[in-house]
Amino acid sequence: MAKIKILLVDDEPDFLNLIGTRIRSWGYEPTMVKSGEEAVSAVRDKSPDIVILDYRLPEMDGIATLQKIREIDDKVAVIMLTAYPDKDALKWSEKLNVSAFVPKLSGHSDMASSLKSAIEDAAKLCR
Repeated sequence: MAKIKILLVDDEPDFLNLIGTRIRSWGYEPTMVKSGEEAVSAVRDKSPDIVILDYRLPEMDGIATLQKIREIDDKVAVIMLTAYPDKDALKWSEKLNVSAFVPKLSGHSDMASSLKSAIEDAAKLCR
């Protein structure tokens, strides 16, 4: 069985590498990018099964990125990460069919557990 492909989008290199390594250890195939523009290209070129997207990105934020991703693939599972949850983020997340919303600053082990659970739920829909 092919590994589920996960696109991880975050502008913080240390966080990106840490979570990418964790996702790989869970048996998934991560692709890591640092911007919304790179994410849109990766969705177009690599057709990931799941996108894990930071809400706050420079230049093109997570919502604008997600809108462009939805133009390419309106079915891909998306998990939104944020250190700054707010009502607008939740509203747009629902409107753009986000599978899960995971707070970044809930403590590393709590965030990893929440993220793993969200990935597992999304992966069930991919199979």
